[in-house]
Amino acid sequence: MENALDYPKKPVRGNPIIRAHQVRLIDENGAALGIVLLREAQEMAQQRGLDLIEVAPDASPPVCKIADYGRLRYAEQKKKTEMRKKQKITLLKEIQLRPNIQEHDYQVKLSHALGFLQNRDKVKLTLQFRGREVAFADAGRKVIERIIADLSSVGKVESPPKLEGRRIIGIISPLRAAEMEGSGS
Repeated sequence: MENALDYPKKPVRGNPIIRAHQVRLIDENGAALGIVLLREAQEMAQQRGLDLIEVAPDASPPVCKIADYGRLRYAEQKKKTEMRKKQKITLLKEIQLRPNIQEHDYQVKLSHALGFLQNRDKVKLTLQFRGREVAFADAGRKVIERIIADLSSVGKVESPPKLEGRRIIGIISPLRAAEMEGSGS
């Protein structure tokens, strides 16, 4: 796990590490102070009790900012944790079916798939043929098409059902909120 005191992979250059002779200086309020000598910029930062931080080392001349390094690191860390909170990881859940599925079993599988799609997860529908059942692939295709039709109010077909060996595989992804409102369900 990441420690709160860990430094970033590409460290921000502070006072002693800046190697340029002249720098474009920005003060703590964001106002540009122009191009000054590095020594003058370090003195200005020291007088204000802050650090001189190189924010754009590739610019010509490099851009430096007068700021509190600890506060800057804290703000970066807070922003990173906020972004991590907001991201949603979409999982791929699988529902396995058989071509001669009974009605109650079908309804149970359908309710599981509905729950997955409502939780914003993708659903992989897998219909497995055993033995000579593959000769009746049309029966399996009807089951897959029926479940896709039943899930159309909360999901859309991402990958249409395809016969791959002894399986028919299709993927359904959840509808976005705007698409769900537009469907009128």
